[in-house]
Amino acid sequence: MTDADAIAQKQPDDTSGNTRLVLVTGVSGAGRTTSLKIFEDFGFDAVDNLPLRLLPALLTGGTDLDQPLAIGLDIRTRDFGVDQFVGFVTELRKQPGVNPMVVFVDAETGILQRRFTETRRPHPLTHDRPLVDAIEHEKRLMAPIAATADMIIDTSRLKATELRKILQDQFAIGEKDAMAVFVKSFSFRQGLPGEADLVFDVRFLRNPHYDPELRLLTGLDDRVGDYIKKDQDFAGFFDRLKALIGPVLPRYAQEGKSYLTIAVGCTGGQHRSVYIARMLNDWIADLGYDVHLSHRDKPDEPKSGE
Repeated sequence: MTDADAIAQKQPDDTSGNTRLVLVTGVSGAGRTTSLKIFEDFGFDAVDNLPLRLLPALLTGGTDLDQPLAIGLDIRTRDFGVDQFVGFVTELRKQPGVNPMVVFVDAETGILQRRFTETRRPHPLTHDRPLVDAIEHEKRLMAPIAATADMIIDTSRLKATELRKILQDQFAIGEKDAMAVFVKSFSFRQGLPGEADLVFDVRFLRNPHYDPELRLLTGLDDRVGDYIKKDQDFAGFFDRLKALIGPVLPRYAQEGKSYLTIAVGCTGGQHRSVYIARMLNDWIADLGYDVHLSHRDKPDEPKSGE
């Protein structure tokens, strides 16, 4: 699986501006409502939880859609059925000129569990079963829809801005801004960022974790940076990293890519990856790109005296 496949396991065959109908579905808590709001922001008429039986009437003469339409459906939708949904989409794809696209949002079970716990919202399938069981049950129920979707987006570690960029890029919607570059540090212990286009492993650099004075600090502290820069291979590595990334940035932009995510990982996501991401972010900013820095797994630094 390529890095791009980690974001969308299936790509629409035609994501030009001709897409007039998008069906947004997925598992509960994965971001269907957020995705639908993004389409609305981009000028789509957005309809949420429309009863499945009303869809054929709404889309009669689908080629006459004056405004692109995004419809949100999931198991909470009245009279929703997986087989009915798949059958409806199959028939809809036979209509000339409609060009429907199915976007399926998904997330890891642990992430979904945390989202429901934090928001105190009940899962629609909880009933008398534990939350984790309800999530896994829904994933199994929705699997046939995911299998026929045009695009699957894993939102486990996506920010809303990153989700927006993904949809804008894939569907060629909204005003095309200059390419945004996201530089992100992460911990390999917590898994690869699913949205990453380029991933760099810096675990070979000397690790500040083994210095008692630096262990509780992060790569945002200049003392940690000075420690890492003393590695005899640091300078050569960073020069080669810039030589690799520098030429591809304008090529990605020329291809019309709206966003590019560069992920830098180390063991704990605290020292080396944070510092290299910070340096890389500053260098890319100096090149004139719209660049955004984040640290997925960086712990908070202790306050003075702690």
